[in-house]
Amino acid sequence: MTLDADLAEKVDAAKASLADTDGVLVAFSGGVDSSVVAALAHDALGDDAVACTARSETLPAEELDDARRVAEEIGIEYAETTFSELDNPRFVENDGDRCYHCRTMRLGTMFDEAEARGIDVVCDGTNASDPGEGHRPGLQAVDELDAYSPLLAHDIAKDEVREIADHYGLSVADKPSMACLSSRIPTGLEVTEEKLTRVEKAERLLREWGFSQFRVRDHEGLARIEVAREELDVALDPDFAAAARDHLEDLGFDHVTLDLHGYQTGSVSPEEETEEEPDVDAMLDADYPTSD
Repeated sequence: MTLDADLAEKVDAAKASLADTDGVLVAFSGGVDSSVVAALAHDALGDDAVACTARSETLPAEELDDARRVAEEIGIEYAETTFSELDNPRFVENDGDRCYHCRTMRLGTMFDEAEARGIDVVCDGTNASDPGEGHRPGLQAVDELDAYSPLLAHDIAKDEVREIADHYGLSVADKPSMACLSSRIPTGLEVTEEKLTRVEKAERLLREWGFSQFRVRDHEGLARIEVAREELDVALDPDFAAAARDHLEDLGFDHVTLDLHGYQTGSVSPEEETEEEPDVDAMLDADYPTSD
């Protein structure tokens, strides 16, 4: 895909700003925003750019696998660090600033890794659309820690990010945004490793069964399944309902429900990252195995 002149100019300016550094570490999730930043940084700096993913209990294993794969796709050096949001009582209590506490810790590990490597600049994937998308306390952490956001600095909006990703031939160009697993737990309810684990396993099942956009919300043991409106007819199938009930109860949920409003961002927590819903033309055929 060829970029139009205006967007190409923004891309060139972003790469020039990165090339002016001695090296950068990209806070890398494997999502489309950070992947584009990583691609730009690799273009501008080559071996002086590194993509780093912070592993924690709130990052689904599938997202970590994606990050590794996309970094290889880009050709950028890849690194991982490990930390735990659950070490922070303010995060665990899950107030309205949970994303602030998470982002502060996650970016903090990036700055530690950058310092260990002798790198002065840490980049993140904040784009020009993010500041106007509702309650985003995580952006405060970006400002306070002085991370560099090349997409924001050069006025590159979300739709343009996807165009750039397509231009680079990145497999994540159309990937829906993904908020961390803690966003499935309503504000005010404690975040625990047990809850994060059963949510991750429940969502893995929905993915395996062919759903495209979904969440499993954990209301103190009650699982509230949300799927895209286009997929509700599949979720209402009695075979799916029975399989979902049996498998999610096996994972430790006491009750399993389907939200008839369908998938909604921020439906349990005002601080949940804004996410896009992809167009769903058709559902794949799926088998819903019965519980053993």
